[in-house]
Amino acid sequence: MIQISPSAAKEIQRLRSKQSNPDAFFRLCVQAGGCSGLFYDLKFDEATEQSDCLLDCNGIVVAIDADSLNYIQNLKLDYSEDLMGGGFRFSNPQAIATCGCGNSFALE
Repeated sequence: MIQISPSAAKEIQRLRSKQSNPDAFFRLCVQAGGCSGLFYDLKFDEATEQSDCLLDCNGIVVAIDADSLNYIQNLKLDYSEDLMGGGFRFSNPQAIATCGCGNSFALE
């Protein structure tokens, strides 16, 4: 379904430890917007919806809503740091276009 690299998992765990509830799970969803039409939304959540799919990816419990599942088949989530700072990097084989920031994408 999706893959989370060890560096992304480490960063997610670091960010989770700063949350008011360190047991919150990681939510990944796709929303309309951004410069290419769709964008990834990453956040921590304490409640699941009945339609959520819960996955264990590299030790991270990821909640994905049913609407987003179709957009992220075989998504790879990585984290890297460069001179501009650190950030999550998305590699989505379904995307036909991405914007310069890498968070927004388009599908056919």
